[in-house]
Amino acid sequence: MRTLTQVSVSADRGTQAIQDGTLEKVIQETAERWHPEAMYFTADERGNRTVYIVADLPDASDMVVFAEPFFQRLGATLRVAPVMNQEDLGKGLGKLQQQ
Repeated sequence: MRTLTQVSVSADRGTQAIQDGTLEKVIQETAERWHPEAMYFTADERGNRTVYIVADLPDASDMVVFAEPFFQRLGATLRVAPVMNQEDLGKGLGKLQQQ
């Protein structure tokens, strides 16, 4: 299942994670393990360091393995939502028309 995940880390915790190298390690490990389609870095509306990750999680249980490094090592908050690309939308609309 393709997901869009918003990972937000408080400015204080993020600064600490940058200084001790944890932030870079977690991002690198995420990229190597999940091969995301995209990762975008920004700040959220509260000023938290934030990354948006588009990645395929083959099984719902993979959410645990995907999310825990962010929770445990960065104290992050996450929002995970299933998403579609244009091809997925086309397939879905085709199925809808067949009903």
